[in-house]
Formats: sequence, C-alpha cells, structure tokens
Amino acid sequence: MSIATAMIIGASSQLSQTLAKQLSAQQVSLVLFVNDPDSFSEFSQSLPGEVSVYPLAITQPDTLIAQLNAAWTKHDGAHLVIVNTGVNEYDSTLPWAIDQHTIDVNVMGFSAASQCIFKLMCEQGYGQLAAINSIAGQRGGPNVAYHASKAFAANYLQGLSMHAQRLKLPITISDIQLGLFDKAVHLNTQMLLSPIDKVAEQILTALKKGKRRVYVTKRWRIVAWINRLLPEYIYNTRHWNPRKK
Repeated sequence: MSIATAMIIGASSQLSQTLAKQLSAQQVSLVLFVNDPDSFSEFSQSLPGEVSVYPLAITQPDTLIAQLNAAWTKHDGAHLVIVNTGVNEYDSTLPWAIDQHTIDVNVMGFSAASQCIFKLMCEQGYGQLAAINSIAGQRGGPNVAYHASKAFAANYLQGLSMHAQRLKLPITISDIQLGLFDKAVHLNTQMLLSPIDKVAEQILTALKKGKRRVYVTKRWRIVAWINRLLPEYIYNTRHWNPRKK
C-alpha cells in the first residue's frame, strides 16, 4: 500500500522520470502531468507502484489550473509536488520567439502551477512544494530569458515560503538549484554532467530533510558561491567571435 502521494508537474524529462522511478520504488503513489499522456503510457506502466497520468497545458494558465485542481480533488491532495517545467533554448541572434516561449513556460506556466498548488496545500493544511530550478538564476547570461526566468522562480518560491510562515502552516517550499544540469544534458558534456540517478537521489534526500534551498549536486554550492562573488568586469567578459561577412 502506498504511504504517500507525490505529483510531478512536467514528468516527461529524464530527471523527472528518474525521480518518478525512485519515488515509486519507495511505494509512493504518483500523479504525473505530461504534455502527451498517450506517449507516456509505456513508462508509467513500467513503474512498480500506483501511477496516474494527466495532460499538462503549461502555456495555458486557466486550463493548467483546472487540470491541477481536478487531479488534486480526485486523489485527495498530495504530500509532495515537484514542479519541473523549465525550457532552455539559445540562439545568438536573440529571436523573440525563443524568449517568448521561455517566459510562457518558465515564468507564466511555472507561477500558475506553483501558486495553484500552494493554495491547495493551504486548504489541505500541509504539504511540500518543490521546484527544479538552476544556479543560472543568480546572474544574467547569454540565454537571456532563461537566466532571468530562474531568478524569477527563486524569488517566487521565497515569496511563497514567506506566505506559509505568515499563515503558520506546515508547508515547506524547496528550491532545488541545479548546477547547469540542463546545459550539460544539451551539450552532452560529461565533465559537467553528474549521473542522473545521483542527481535524483540527492534531490529526494534534500526534500526528506525539508531543505528550503539545496544545490545539486553538492559541489555546485561552491561554484554558486564563487559565481555570486565574481566582479562584473570578470563575470561579464565575453570573447565573441567576429561575425563572418
């Protein structure tokens, strides 16, 4: 019998699937939200525990909120909700379409999902809301909207945590700061890329401890510290290749 219920909003990524596998192995009942539930059936059926899959309209806030509310009611709430919906695209010509998509998903979709779940947890009286974030939000960067969106997410989560304290409710808000994990996946850079199982394991360990903010993997705490201390004239140094005519 399942001892707890966890929701993963944005369950189609490799990291989310690994988190789902580890949670299911711990007899946690899973409620997964993905863009295309039909294509996710093979994975969901491979998990040992109880699994329910629902559609996710991350760029349509009203629909998204309705989807979350319906699933929450059907499953009588949840103990843990993990939001992992970020996108990261880059084009040196800075087309608006990329920034708009990043803002739609990482800012609008993220905040709609997080606020909805927070309100539901307030009604429930308890819960833990965790979001997969990135140390990229500490400062600006060439992926302009992505860096800015991660700064937004960090501040949004801090605000929700303040509300939980104001309401004196046992609701934990956890900011999971990944160390350029998505960039490493995109570039397939083994030097930066930690084993996915280790990343997921450290995330779940931190969540069990009720961490407010955690750096994953642990070595990125030092990198994040150095990153914050770098003066602008060093951090903002770029060696651009001359544009070919």
